[in-house]
Amino acid sequence: MVVSFFFRLRQLFCQTTTRRRFFRIGQYAGLFSLCFLLAVGCRNGGSAIDDTVGAGDRVSVGTTLSARTLDPADSYEIFPGILLYNMGDRLYTYSPGTTDLVPQLATDLPRISDDGLTYTISLRDDVTLHDGTPFTAEVMAFSIERFMENGGRPASLLTGKVDTVSVTDGDLVITLKQPFAAFPSLLTFSGITPVSPEAYEVGAGSFNPDSFIGSGPYKLASFSSDVIKLDVNEDYWGVKPDNGGIDIQVFTSAVNLYNTFTSGGLDVAYQTLDPDQISTLEADAASENWQVIEAGSTVVNYLSLNQKIAPFDDLNVRKAVAAMMDRQLISDRAFKGQAEPLYSLIPKSFPVYDPVFEEAYGDGNFEEAKAYLAEAGITEANPLEFEIWYPSASTPRSVAANTIKQSVEQALPGLVNVTVSTAESATLWENVENGAYNSVLSNWYPDYFDPENFVQPFLTCDEGSSETLCTVGSPQANGSFYYSDKANQLVADQNAEQDPTKRDAIFADLQQLMIDDVPYIPLWQTKDYVFTTADVSDVAIEPNQQFLLWQIDKSVATAAAE
Repeated sequence: MVVSFFFRLRQLFCQTTTRRRFFRIGQYAGLFSLCFLLAVGCRNGGSAIDDTVGAGDRVSVGTTLSARTLDPADSYEIFPGILLYNMGDRLYTYSPGTTDLVPQLATDLPRISDDGLTYTISLRDDVTLHDGTPFTAEVMAFSIERFMENGGRPASLLTGKVDTVSVTDGDLVITLKQPFAAFPSLLTFSGITPVSPEAYEVGAGSFNPDSFIGSGPYKLASFSSDVIKLDVNEDYWGVKPDNGGIDIQVFTSAVNLYNTFTSGGLDVAYQTLDPDQISTLEADAASENWQVIEAGSTVVNYLSLNQKIAPFDDLNVRKAVAAMMDRQLISDRAFKGQAEPLYSLIPKSFPVYDPVFEEAYGDGNFEEAKAYLAEAGITEANPLEFEIWYPSASTPRSVAANTIKQSVEQALPGLVNVTVSTAESATLWENVENGAYNSVLSNWYPDYFDPENFVQPFLTCDEGSSETLCTVGSPQANGSFYYSDKANQLVADQNAEQDPTKRDAIFADLQQLMIDDVPYIPLWQTKDYVFTTADVSDVAIEPNQQFLLWQIDKSVATAAAE
């Protein structure tokens, strides 16, 4: 997991290849606002869209996200994950609009052995891949083995957990290395999808980045850096799309995406618009006959505190900074209300979410912060000095960091001095791994919808000790260097626990441990937005953050045209 986690951290905020997407950047909020005003005044400056895009009942979608590859064994970014989710099927999925896990290519939930290691899965027999290949347990086993053995970016999601994949009496049999209660949820990951053995091969580094042959409701019609087209799979085994296809225009900037949508060149605008643009679209929606779809997200944003170096090697200093954070102020200034305060690393989407940081430290609680600082020997003669680093790719993150600096220094003048610093993403994450910074603003996009994916990547260390802290593992990669035998054991316990009630109790213990040790400070949870014209319907962001393109209906517009 650590190699995968570090790689993804280093890709944070990269415009074209990140699973950690965020809003577009300029370094200073004032300059951003000026640029935005100029952009609004030049609405027709967006990129011209292909005349065939969105014709008839085809739906045109605009985005600034791009796809490095469509190979499910190598795709580990947000946008190709969305494409694969719509072009492929998985063993399990979620009932639309819910977090209810249901079979898709499987016929039922897995049969799990008493030791929690063996999953036996019966499969549908009426599925055909895009090239006519029948879907079988052998095809699924081939696809899973390829996912692990080809060594792509997401491979560690399975290689660290799966021991063997085999076929017995037509059933798929997966044996794990250790019990992992979240395994059915992991099998909903977009890349764990069947591909044709006729078109793909197992072999390290063997990938097909520009094509996809799977089993889903759409077939890939064309793929380029600026236009991607999906055609309806007329032979799909399940419910066919409610539209005639999807035409996706990839824009190089939020300004171009905004301009093209507002000038009528798109049916749907999704990811990634800046906060000011979102506010303007919301304000103009009624008069312009636009639809605004707002959804919660599972993206958590947090401050990672490096326990290997001063000042955050002192627990009282970490607790003091936890008390200083004014989350509502950050949300209002940096995101114009398009984010909400977060008080645990497990997001509000899960029933086990507990606002432990609010209960333990409050919000902007500077009197409590002073008490912790006094315990740490911090005085005006010996003030607390620390830096907040962030990747140089997000205006909101710049505003958030500077908001923290201003509020803290105003409330605790002479006692705390905060420096805000930025670096290019790859350089920054290399320095974070090496322990160069005492704190960094980060965010986390989960791989699958389970609270486990919000504790293991933060609290579990592969190698280390209480004396050395984490030397190999996710906490080392994300810059906290947190090490706790108790955390390691609790994460292992919840992995082995099949009883949901008992497992929830372990998550409660893990959240308590976060406020006891304060390796991270959760700050905000972003919201997700989609903007559409009035002639499309059934547009929604799923609770697991997937965008179901096949549900979008443009039949109203077609009927009106006729």
